[in-house]
Amino acid sequence: MAFFGAIADDFTGATDLAGLLARSGVPVSLRIGVPVAPPADTAPIEIIALKCRTTAVTEAVAETRAALIWLREAGAQRFFWKYCSTFDSTPQGNIGPVAEALMADLGATQTIYCPAFPENGRSIFMGNLFVGEQPLSESPMKDHPLTPMRDSNLMRLLAPQVTKPVGLANRHTVAKGALRQRLAELASAGVAHVVVDAVSNDDLHKIAEACQSMPLLTGGSAIAMPLPALWLAQGLVPKADDTALPHAEAGPAVVLSGSCSDMTNRQVAAFVSGHPSFRLDPVDLAQHGAGAALDWVARQDLGTTPIVYATAAPSAVKRAQSLLGGHEAGRLVEEALAACAVAARNRGARRFVVAGGETAGAVTQALDINRLNIGAEIAPGVPWCFATSAGHQVAITLKSGNFGQEGFFTEALRALP
Repeated sequence: MAFFGAIADDFTGATDLAGLLARSGVPVSLRIGVPVAPPADTAPIEIIALKCRTTAVTEAVAETRAALIWLREAGAQRFFWKYCSTFDSTPQGNIGPVAEALMADLGATQTIYCPAFPENGRSIFMGNLFVGEQPLSESPMKDHPLTPMRDSNLMRLLAPQVTKPVGLANRHTVAKGALRQRLAELASAGVAHVVVDAVSNDDLHKIAEACQSMPLLTGGSAIAMPLPALWLAQGLVPKADDTALPHAEAGPAVVLSGSCSDMTNRQVAAFVSGHPSFRLDPVDLAQHGAGAALDWVARQDLGTTPIVYATAAPSAVKRAQSLLGGHEAGRLVEEALAACAVAARNRGARRFVVAGGETAGAVTQALDINRLNIGAEIAPGVPWCFATSAGHQVAITLKSGNFGQEGFFTEALRALP
C-alpha cells in the first residue's frame, strides 16, 4: 500500500524526484500517466508523471485531479505536487491552479512552495529564486522556448496564478527553526500559499521536519528528499528489498536530446565530437517530415552510440518558433525523436539517454512505457530507470535540460555498462 503520493508535471521531473526519494532505500514506483487499472502492486512511494507543464490550465487541473484520485485509492495519505526547480510556468499557471485544485480536493487550507535544489545550484532567498549566482530572470531560463522566466520573485510569479493570498517564510525564519510558527501566523491572516526560502540542504531538512504532516506540499524534488528518512524513523514506511534490484537486457544505447537549455547545448557539443550525430531542424521537419532522421538511424551501427538532437542556440530556436510557432516547433521535434527511439529499439537498442522534459514525455509514450523502477543516480536528480518496452527490459534515463555536467551523456553510459 502507498503512503506517499506525488504528481509531477513532466517526465524528467518525475524521475528527478524518484531518484532523490530512492536514496533513502524506501521502494519507489513511477507511473507514466494516470494508470487506467485500479491500484495494484503499489510501492510505499508512488509517483505519477504527467506531461502537463505547458498544457491548458483546465487540462492540467483535470489530469492532476485524476492522478490524485488514483493515489488516494492506492492508500496514499500525504501528497506532493512536483514542478521544476526553476519554477517553469506561464503567467496563467500551471503551478498555482493545480496546487489550489489539489488543496480543495484534500481539504488543505495552506501549502508551501519551495523549488530550491541546492545540489543543482537552485536556491531561494527573500522569495527570489537563483540559478547558481544568477537571479532566475538573468539566467539562461530567460530564453526558455516555452516558459521564458523574466521575473525572479516567486511571490510575484505565483500571485496571478492563484485566488488566495501569497506570503513568505524567509531564510531567517527557516534557519532559526521557527517555520511552524510562521506558517501558523500566515494561516491566521488567511495566507494559503507560502513561498519558503532555502539555500542549503540543512534548510530543506528543517522545512521537511516542520511540514511533514501537511496534507499537500509543493516544490522541486529536493524539498521532498528528507521526507522518507523521517517516515522510516516513525515506522511509517519500509526499507526496500536489496535482492530485487532492477535490470535491463544487454544491448546498445542511443542518445536523444530535445532540450535547448544552455547546459544541454554544452553536453551535446561534448558528445557529438566522438559519436555519430544527426541534428533535427524543426523547419525541415515541417517541410519534409522525419524520414531523413529515421533513414539515418537505420544505417547506424548502434554500437557506436549515435545521438539524434534538436538542441540549438536560443537564436536558432527563436527563428524556428517565428516560422512555425512555439508549440508546433516543439511538437515536430518531440514526434521525430520519439519515432527515432522506437526505430532504435526495434534495431536492438536497450539503453536510452533522453534530455528534455517534453522529449522525455514523447519518448516514453512512444516506447509504450507505463511504469519505471528506479535505479542509481548518474547525477543529482537523474537516475537510471528500468522498464518494459515491446516485451524487452530496457534502461532509460530522463534528464531535465539544465541537470548534469558537460560530460553527462558519457557518464550515464559508463554508469550502466
